[in-house]
Amino acid sequence: MRVGLTGGVASGKSTVSAMLAELGAVVIDADKLAREVVARGTPGLTSVVEAFGAELLTAEGDLDRPAMGAVVFNDEQQRRTLEGIIHPLVFERIVALEEAAPRDALVVHDIPLLAESGRADTFDAVVVVDVPTQLQVERMLRDRGWTQQDAESRIAAQATREDRLSIATHVIDNSGSLADLRVRVGEVYAELTAGLTAGLTAPGS
Repeated sequence: MRVGLTGGVASGKSTVSAMLAELGAVVIDADKLAREVVARGTPGLTSVVEAFGAELLTAEGDLDRPAMGAVVFNDEQQRRTLEGIIHPLVFERIVALEEAAPRDALVVHDIPLLAESGRADTFDAVVVVDVPTQLQVERMLRDRGWTQQDAESRIAAQATREDRLSIATHVIDNSGSLADLRVRVGEVYAELTAGLTAGLTAPGS
């Protein structure tokens, strides 16, 4: 079963992802893969340097992410060039990881911008980690040291809370305690694995 996991900034999605992995899910983190495919010594990094220049490398030979971000942030053509390098490499890794997963695995794709991508219907289920917008702001101010303006700008740049909830087949409310969250994640995991088991045991499966 392929499951999409998403949530707004400071919603606690990464915590939920880790809890699902502890319960036995195979978690595929697209952001992590995007970093891995341009790590030092990879063909991906070589392609980035060929396209953008060696000045985007640190003294140690790693990709200077802040410098790369500055190049592509307000330049759509440059951003598309970068995506044209990274996205096929990430997709290749995703396919390999899915093929390596056991047939009875719950494969969770951790995708921050799933609602924005329009790909929700490519998954068997979508789990949305949900918190009130004001709580997102409070967490960014408290935990990340951001300003109110920075926090509100980041939220405004993402899909609305309503848009995310509209693609959800399962919602995890993370406005309570960590213990509450763990209980709810366990419930959703049980629901998803029950559906997976039913699919595997259905006639013709």
